[in-house]
Amino acid sequence: MTENNFSILVVDDQNGVRRLLYEVFIDEGYRVRMASGGSEALKLVSQEMPDMVLLDIKMPGMTGLETLSELRKINSDLLVLIMTAYGDLEVVGQAKKLGVKHYIVKPFDLNEVRHLVKGLLYESGPKKGQYQEIG
Repeated sequence: MTENNFSILVVDDQNGVRRLLYEVFIDEGYRVRMASGGSEALKLVSQEMPDMVLLDIKMPGMTGLETLSELRKINSDLLVLIMTAYGDLEVVGQAKKLGVKHYIVKPFDLNEVRHLVKGLLYESGPKKGQYQEIG
């Protein structure tokens, strides 16, 4: 495990996905918080601004896009990586309008997600993998 100063908020309604990503990024030395939905995510972000949010798009209650819109009101520059099981171009287009530059499709390869997050956080650019760049 390596120490770093980055914090990540994982927002997904599926407990298994949250726990898996939590373990992956804790092992990488990140500070990780988890939220099961949009309202909880907004509360956590208002308490402590993360460096990155991994945000599921399809969630009951407040959707990922609704959450993203509210996150932008709090911090328009917050780095957000959306996760979706659906290759819905309309949703991706809406996310792009809200400043999202990358998304990953579930199920995803954990090593590729790890490299993408590291690349984005360290501003060295994403590594080749199973993500899609918007635009």
